[in-house]
Amino acid sequence: MLDVGDDAPEFELPNQHGETVRRSDFDGQRLVVYFYPRANTDGCTTEACGFNDSLERFDDADVAVVGISDDPVSDLEKFADEYGLEFDLLADEMGEVSTLYESYGEKQMFGNTFDGVFRNTYVVGPDGTIEAVYENVTPDGHADELLEDLAEQPTAHCD
Repeated sequence: MLDVGDDAPEFELPNQHGETVRRSDFDGQRLVVYFYPRANTDGCTTEACGFNDSLERFDDADVAVVGISDDPVSDLEKFADEYGLEFDLLADEMGEVSTLYESYGEKQMFGNTFDGVFRNTYVVGPDGTIEAVYENVTPDGHADELLEDLAEQPTAHCD
């Protein structure tokens, strides 16, 4: 895992609308980058809806949220439309960005081995460094956990 204080890797990925989103688009504000295995599955839907339901609170704290999976744009568009998701879902189909964030690799499910996205979350500070790391998160309540932790970490401001 990346560590607190590390530079957050830059990324440039299409969102559910096919528009390019970069990590540097969020310079000057905090950014939650959460990785999830598969759109429209139970855990991922719970996690995404938790972020969406709390989006106003994230906005009030000047914190942006993006979700990254290895789903294609078309799947992300359907997922966002079905649940009314109002934040960017980013398509990392080859797992390259997920790999940079140490959130992609070999997984096992039902006796099968395959490469996929790990459920990890990073908080990137306004200066582009990692402020917090959450590994193997539980989808239910994760957005609330982040909001509580963010409230305890004041953002440094220049005078």
